[in-house]
Amino acid sequence: MQRKRGEDPLRTRLTSNHVLDLTGAAISSLDGASAESGGESAVLSKRESVPSISLPRQCTHVRHFAMDMGGSLVKLVYFSPDAALRPPILGGGRLHFRKFEASKMEQCLLFIEQKRLHLGAEGGKAVVKATGGGAYKNSKIFLERFGIQLEKEDEMKCAVAGANFLLQTISDEAFTFTEGKKDFIVNKEGKRGKDELFPYLLVNIGSGVSIIKVDRDGFERVSGTNIGGGTFLGLCRLLTEHTDFDQMLACSADGDNSKVDMLVGDIYGGRDYSYIGLSSNTIASSFGRVVMDGGSLLDYNKADITLSLLRMISYNISHIATMTAVKHGLERIFFGGYFIRGHAYTMNTISFAVDYWSKGKLKALFLRHEGFLGALGAFLQDVQSRALGSTPLRGAWIEKFIKCSTPRPLISPAQKVIEHKKNTRHGRPKDDDFLQPGQRNEGRYNFTISSLVPETRDSVRAALPAKQSVGSSSTTSDITSVHSNKPSEILDDAEIIYQSTTKKQVPGGFAASYQDDFHDSGQNQTLGKSGLHVGVLHLVPALRPFPLLVFPEQYEPNIISILESSDERDYWLETLRRLNPGLMEKAIASVKKNDNVDNEVQGIRERARAFGYAFAAHLDRLQEEPAAYGRVGLSELLEMREECLRGFGFNDVYLEVKQKENAAALAVLPDLLAELDGMDDSRRLLALIEGVLAGNIFDWGSQSCVDLYKNGTILEIYRNARSSITRPWAVDCFDDFRKRVHETKPDRASCCRQEVCDNCVMPCEPRYKKALLFCDNSGADFVLGMIPFARELLRQGTDVCLVANSLPAINDITAGEMEEVVLLAARQCETLTKSLRTVGVQHFGCSEGTGRVGKLTMCASGSGSPCLDFRRISCELCEAAQGTDLIVLEGMGRAVHTNWSANFTCDTLKLAMIKNSRLAHRLFNGKIYDCVCKFEKIVADRTEKGTSDMAN
Repeated sequence: MQRKRGEDPLRTRLTSNHVLDLTGAAISSLDGASAESGGESAVLSKRESVPSISLPRQCTHVRHFAMDMGGSLVKLVYFSPDAALRPPILGGGRLHFRKFEASKMEQCLLFIEQKRLHLGAEGGKAVVKATGGGAYKNSKIFLERFGIQLEKEDEMKCAVAGANFLLQTISDEAFTFTEGKKDFIVNKEGKRGKDELFPYLLVNIGSGVSIIKVDRDGFERVSGTNIGGGTFLGLCRLLTEHTDFDQMLACSADGDNSKVDMLVGDIYGGRDYSYIGLSSNTIASSFGRVVMDGGSLLDYNKADITLSLLRMISYNISHIATMTAVKHGLERIFFGGYFIRGHAYTMNTISFAVDYWSKGKLKALFLRHEGFLGALGAFLQDVQSRALGSTPLRGAWIEKFIKCSTPRPLISPAQKVIEHKKNTRHGRPKDDDFLQPGQRNEGRYNFTISSLVPETRDSVRAALPAKQSVGSSSTTSDITSVHSNKPSEILDDAEIIYQSTTKKQVPGGFAASYQDDFHDSGQNQTLGKSGLHVGVLHLVPALRPFPLLVFPEQYEPNIISILESSDERDYWLETLRRLNPGLMEKAIASVKKNDNVDNEVQGIRERARAFGYAFAAHLDRLQEEPAAYGRVGLSELLEMREECLRGFGFNDVYLEVKQKENAAALAVLPDLLAELDGMDDSRRLLALIEGVLAGNIFDWGSQSCVDLYKNGTILEIYRNARSSITRPWAVDCFDDFRKRVHETKPDRASCCRQEVCDNCVMPCEPRYKKALLFCDNSGADFVLGMIPFARELLRQGTDVCLVANSLPAINDITAGEMEEVVLLAARQCETLTKSLRTVGVQHFGCSEGTGRVGKLTMCASGSGSPCLDFRRISCELCEAAQGTDLIVLEGMGRAVHTNWSANFTCDTLKLAMIKNSRLAHRLFNGKIYDCVCKFEKIVADRTEKGTSDMAN
């Protein structure tokens, strides 16, 4: 294969072999999950949702997928291109996760055909990695149906490979579960010479149970038991006639195992056996009461039988696992496999048993992707053998939750309303109640639009079609009949959304990409409010840790935790709910005007409604189950909203607003620059900081600022804001910053030409050699705030790199827009023209002058959010950070909501106007529109660490 000039030879080699490039992987939000069609089973499967992994560095078709074919379930991992919804610069694709019952193999085969997974690139056949006993059992089926020979991988090797990959790369992958609370753990490998992950015990609960000791260099099966998930499933089928695993788990929620189990109290007349410390509620013999009562199967409740089986098997596995861990001196026990399925009662039972039998020394650890260890490990066997051997993984995997977490009834109110029983027993048994009987749970909920909180329900109700009310229903067949050639149980979430909202083609090529992208939603993977959920795994190129962080392993961007503080959670979820209707209207207006599709308004409105339903559903899920998405802060909520907008085809809601505000601000820029040039150095620096703070008032993400737009033009608002910004500010370190800027300033006689020159108003040896300026909003914020500030640094001789979002978020300026605005500003400013010309950017005929100015460059951060997470930024920005000795973080999202407490290996200036009264009060007992000028001077130990990090 001939390589084109300028192409990366490694990338050419990878794509020519049709393998994956995993550089920059991350958990995706751009995948969907829907419920199984067919009655109760559709609801019960909501307990877990399944992740996908985005691979934006992937250039061409990858045609291999992997399957873990167990005795009860078939798990599938496959790749799909991601170009439909992302700019070409991000590209790539996602890894998706699906499951099917082993007894319904035909559904799996139909899914493979519909997704065309069996078709290889260039007319060939797909490579199929397979593990588990079913790989041998079903080999002939794949050969006859698709002409594909399954490439079999060792089952245990794949499970370990999948677990290692997830534990080492996925944030919030592992957690403990005590008294209904999830606590996520962080593995800090190698810190102080101690490996906090290896060795560990992996308890893989499938049909049977394998207990594996995992070291960094290998693994060994050290124990196991034939009593596992298959035992539970088989006995339940015989005793209750339930055939679906999730059905059984839901049934157990209403059970009372004391009706079938023999308790200590049954033997001792209701008393404890205190001599050996057994309470009367302790189980003496599972199903032993049946012997005492002498009853028949018909005399016992199915729920009681199911719960007794669940407890018996869970305790047995936990006991064996704990004894094995103690025998081998292991401190960590991870439980995986599809037996658990995020079921709260099962996790509580296992957690208590491990704690009890280890006398409090060990804790049970659970995995988000518990059921896909083998399938993921098998998938990675191909990737690792062909690509990863010579290509190191860079970047980080992250987890996002948009479409995979969109409850289908919330998006499609035309669907049939179905009920789901909620298991409210999350409490950890007390020590004297070990193995105590279960209690009946009377809690229920309807997983429909009617379950939304009143505020959300009102906004959604207003967006519904006039002839359809909240909670109205239609038969599922009415929806599935649109695609009558597809079995109803395979119908995807996107198609249900799309068909129920509009039967017309949405213009602009949206229909195809909309449906294709949502096509990954699986019938087995809808959400449930009571379970543990995972998102979609994304691998993106913008996910390298920022090299100037002082302590990367301790860095936490958010100052607000939605998980830990109920007050903060209630406030911010409600705030985002209130903003949602206005955002929907903005979305509708943006597409009508930007895409010139006036004749398709209804289709656009339906998309906006779908967005509104989806995002509202996320907020309500977090309201009821704060830990559903791991450790979520305000940053993740705002990013979730932007991803959701993009997922429904609204790529830049505020584009027209940004264009108008940029034009208005550029018109007055020359007058502002002239005014600044008439000031002395000290006064000018203060005026520049005031200008940045005043410009930062323009934030469409803040309701208080949105209200200001009703009372004046942007220039009037800017002038009023600037005139009202008086010192001292709420956080005022300006004097420290001014002193730092001027502390090494030489006399003018030491100028580069040994003379005083008008164009060289600052010393030739500037205090700062290079500055990174992280910019916030378009319009006056950037044009009248950050551009003049950057210009001043350039005139001092400082190289300046302006940093902006890669993707749109509210009215934040993007890197592409920034470049256009800077070029227009340069037509009006000689300093900008000269600074751009030094890096090869065309200038516009200005005289060269005699002064020395710094270089001006621009860079995309890799972010698509109003906030900034320095654990995941672009490779371009990492390279631009070299030589930086000043960081300027501007705006509430980048300098306050995130990075307020972040420490860097260089001087840092954080500038923001606080547009939220609650936040101002929390930070410094302040009030709305208070200003922050927070300067953090570098200290010696940080400098040494930063130098070492950059060298490495």
